Parts: sequence; C-alpha cells; structure tokens
Amino acid sequence: MAETLSDDRPLTLEDLAAWFAAGSKPRQEFRVGAEHEKFVFHAADHQPVAYEGPSGIKALLEGMMRFGWTPTVERGPSGGDVLIGLNRGMENISLEPGGQFELSGAPLLTMHDICEETGRHLEEATAVAAELGLGFLGLGFSPLWRRDDVPVMPKGRYKIMRRYMPLVGSLGLDMMFRTCTVQANLDFADEADMVAKFRVSLALQPIATALFANSPFVEGRPSGFLSSRANIWTDTDVARTGMLPFVFADGFGFETYARFALQVPMYFVKRDGRYIDVAGRSFADFIEGRLPELEGERATIKDWADHISTIFPEVRLKQYLEMRGADGGPVSRLCALPALWTGILYDPAAQAAAWDLCKHWTAEDRAGLSRDVPRQALGAMVAGRPVRDVAHDMVAIAREGLKRRNYLSGGMVDESNYLGELEDIAESGFTAAERLLQLYDGPWRGDASRVFETFAY
Repeated sequence: MAETLSDDRPLTLEDLAAWFAAGSKPRQEFRVGAEHEKFVFHAADHQPVAYEGPSGIKALLEGMMRFGWTPTVERGPSGGDVLIGLNRGMENISLEPGGQFELSGAPLLTMHDICEETGRHLEEATAVAAELGLGFLGLGFSPLWRRDDVPVMPKGRYKIMRRYMPLVGSLGLDMMFRTCTVQANLDFADEADMVAKFRVSLALQPIATALFANSPFVEGRPSGFLSSRANIWTDTDVARTGMLPFVFADGFGFETYARFALQVPMYFVKRDGRYIDVAGRSFADFIEGRLPELEGERATIKDWADHISTIFPEVRLKQYLEMRGADGGPVSRLCALPALWTGILYDPAAQAAAWDLCKHWTAEDRAGLSRDVPRQALGAMVAGRPVRDVAHDMVAIAREGLKRRNYLSGGMVDESNYLGELEDIAESGFTAAERLLQLYDGPWRGDASRVFETFAY
C-alpha cells in the first residue's frame, strides 16, 4: 500500500487492517527473523559506554563498517547526520536507548542459517570491541548499573520516550536503558493463520519467559525476580503492553488489532528525517488532520507502520508476529528462541499440540501466569499445573515440529539440536537466573560484577 492515498482521503479502519493483512504469504515463503540485544561495557571497569569518545558506541559502529556494514543516519538537532545504526543486505544493527547493541537478522529459512548469522555477527562485533577495550554481556537486565549511570543515545525517538515514559508508568525508563531481550519474528498465511498463531504464542509466551529467565540482579543485588526484565514490563505503560485479552475473544482478527492500536497513544511523527513529539496524542485524530503539531496534515500508512512499532505487548502484530517474552542470554539460547517458536508455529501438528496445552486457560489464568513468572519462573503454577511441566511439554512439542521440518545442517543434524539447553532447563527446573544466584551465594561471594567475567561474549 502506498504511503499516501491517491485521492487524499483519510485512512479508514479497513486501510489500517489491510496493512497487517499485506504481510500474509504462502507457507512455502515462510521465513524466520531473529533479533537479540546485548549490553556493551568497558572491559576495564564494567561500566556502561557513552556514544561519543574513542571507545564509544559510535566508534564501535564505525569499526563494524570494515565488515561490509553501511551506515544508517538520522538528522540531529543541529542539522547534521547522526550515526544510529548499520545495515548489510537485510541485516540491521540498531542503536538502543542505553547503547544496547542489537542485531535484527534477515528473514531466513532454517535455524542453521540463523545460528550462522548470529555467530558471524558476534565474531565481528567482539573483534571490534576487543580493539576498543569493550565487551558484551547477554542478560535480561543490567546487573550493576543504576538508571542514571547509563548514557543516553542520540536518537530522536528516545528523547520523546524519555519525557513521556514517567507519565504512564514507573519502570518505563528502566525498560529503555537497562533491559535486553532476544526475539523471533514469524510469518502467517492469512488472517485465520495469524489468529491461531497469535493465540497459542501469546498464551505460552510466559512459559518462554520462564525458560529464558536470566536477570536476577538489580544494582548488584538479587532483586527477588528471576526475570527482572519481565517484571519491568508490568509497570511500563499499560496502554501498550501486556497479554491482550481481546486476542482470545470471538471474532478477533486484523481489524480488532487495528482498533486496539488506534486507542494506543502516539509517541511521534517522523517528517523529513526528524521526530516530532506528539506523545499522548490520538492516531485517530491524526487521521482526521487534528494534531496541533501538524495542523491539517493527515496520517499516512507509513505513519501507521511507525505507530505500530511503538506498541509493546508480549506478542506484537506487524506484517508478521513478534515473540517478545525472553531475556537476553548466551549464543546457545539466542539460537534456541527462534528454534522454539519455529518448531511450534511452523508445523501444524505441533501448533495444535501446543494449543492443547493452553486452550482451556482462562483470562485469569493467563494474567496470573504473566504476574507470577517474573518472580518464580518455572516454579509458578498455571491452571493447577506446574509451569515446569508445561515448559517440558512445550519444548518436546517444538522438538517434534523441528524434526518434521527436517532441515539438516551440513553435518546432517536437524534443527531440534538447538533446543538442547532448553530441554535441560525444563527437565531440571533450574533456570539460568537460578544458576547466577547460586554463583552469587557461592564462589562469587556476593559480588555480582563477576557476571561480566564469567558470562561475557
């Protein structure tokens, strides 16, 4: 769909829903996109890294260019270009609010391709980082830094979000500056396929959160949560986060999600490379040309796509579905996250079996699960059943789905190989977060900074 409508009429609800529907594709064209974030720190003292300076985030981005990455820039406050990311084909490296370094991978066919892409990126990034005296850490929440310790990156949308976040929740700034996640993006064939995938993945997203729990520390001490990252989302902005009960209601579809997104307050409008602060304004008013900041100007489909990117539920609908419930972690779990969801959502029998795990859960069950998992992870309960048992079944279902896909590596190993660590976690009930706490109480002797030495990339 074009960015503007040829007859200059206002966008309709049908136009907005059609934007989502345009992502539909034949099953043979399904691909998976993997994303992950990691903290950047100074190796000498474990402190966060500013944008400017000889060993800053900008220098890290510039150093990556020798591997064929090209710069992504936006116009800065003074009119000059600001380096905010890199791209190479369909891969992107983006600049997150607190300098977290994110790879958004290309849409790829197999988990072997994804793990190769991830490994190549980390090899390149760690080579440049070592030259600058920097390191990378894969956790869900910064283990040491206070919010005020973290430098702010010079990206226009983040200035707007910094102002607005404290107005709608107490933890939004922590989300921006002190969290890292790993994500998988998957396709749908049509509206019915989207609905089925949205429901099963949203219901089971807290189970993935439990399996990937890896952030038990805040400011150097145990926080009381096994996923401090997941806890942050409970008080970030209720209008744009959470478990979306309407997804499970009769009649849910593209238009329902469009209606929801219309009710989510805006952050910004982007014009001529600049971000215009319209935080709190109504997109419906923008459609009618009633934004005071852009008097008489109507929203385009591109504005709608930008707005959708500012909504943060546990599963997000764009022109594909984003799985958003996991803490950052080591390479093994960076590959495991897309493998888990691919095994469930790209094999019809696996998807049906996964739905059988959760289809009887009530809205109260799902809300309670989402509330309890950040603190208890696999120790939580849902509908009278231990989350550990549900996780065990979920991983087993994904394994069978990946086996049936039968995509083999050069060594003739199928994609289920990437689930090994999750199987160990589900079998033992012992998460990565609990391992960190065991180290903290044992050989680390209460020194959470040891995580930078033990678990850096």
